[in-house]
Formats: sequence, structure tokens, C-alpha cells
Amino acid sequence: MTGLVILLPAIISIYILGFTFNWVDSLLGNLLRQYLGVRIPGLGFLITVAAIFVAGLVANNVFGNKVLKMVENGFANIPLVRPIYTATKQIIDAFSAQRKSVFESVAMIEYPRKGIYGVGFVTGSGLGEVQEKTSQDVVALFLPTTPNPTSGFLLLVPREELIPLEMSVEEALKLIISGGVIVPDWPRNSAKTEQRCVSPEIHN
Repeated sequence: MTGLVILLPAIISIYILGFTFNWVDSLLGNLLRQYLGVRIPGLGFLITVAAIFVAGLVANNVFGNKVLKMVENGFANIPLVRPIYTATKQIIDAFSAQRKSVFESVAMIEYPRKGIYGVGFVTGSGLGEVQEKTSQDVVALFLPTTPNPTSGFLLLVPREELIPLEMSVEEALKLIISGGVIVPDWPRNSAKTEQRCVSPEIHN
């Protein structure tokens, strides 16, 4: 069991890397094989990575932005493709590193019933119609599942029912993915804790 625990992370990592490499390589590898008549392992992977790199370079200049807008408009005008492309782009934009973190903070809430707590991420407030139709100050809380944090529930929660946590988003993700095995250090470093407790008025 000790040997399995030691080797299992390495085995899983190698398997995932191999699967990813083969999948990316097959994207263009099969097409190149039809034209070249022979399959060169890794060539499809290299061309795919190069194409992604070139697309990134092109997108970072004025001409590239115009081309991307034309491509987006083209997809947006295709009836069956438009809803899929639009939804996918919105999700990717929401989680893109070029935008601010989609998760504002970490909080606990009593869910699914009183006495049981779940850890979630505050994703926003000022929810338009949702806020207008309730007398309470409501925030959006994403409650992820374990061990796959990309799925979960959107809860519209009164702000006073949230229990704010000091852990970072990254620490909370580790806690959720590991099923509670990886727990953030507590109490916090005293210097960091004191710095967080200093109010803006003191700085001024």
C-alpha cells in the first residue's frame, strides 16, 4: 500500500500527459498522414502547438483583432453553431487569466440543511432582477462538487447568511478537490493576519 501511494501520483500524471499528447497529436496527425502517406509521431502535436502560438501572436495586434472579429461574426451568423460558440466563448472568457478572477472570495454556508456546511466561492453581487425582486442583499455563490470543481450549484444567498473565510481561492480549491485531505494552514501567519486587520483609516 505504501508503494502504491508513492507511485500512484506519478502513474496518473504520466497517463494524463500521454493521453493529452496523443489526443493533440491526432488532431492534425491523421490529416497529415493522408497527404504524406506516413505517420510521423509528434508532428501533429508540434504543428498544433505552433498554430496555437501563432494565433496568440496574431491576436495581440490590431490586424489580428480585426481577423478574430471577422471569425467570431462568421460563427455568430451560423444558426446551429451560434449558440454553441457563444456559450463556449462566454465560459472561456469568464475563466480566462486575462480577466480578473471570477471568484471574488471564499465563504461557507449552511447547505443542504442547517448544521451542515459547504464551502463555495462568491462570484458577484448586484444581481439585477434577482436583487430587485427580493428585499435581502443577495450575492451569487458557486458551490462546487468534489473532486470535480468545474461542476456545482449556483446559489443566490442573502449576504448575512454567508460565513467569510480567510483562505485564498487556490487553497479552497485544493481543499475541495482533495475532499478535505489538504487543509490550509491555520492560524494564519501573524504578520499577514495583522496586515489584514489594519483598517484603511489607519493607513491614511
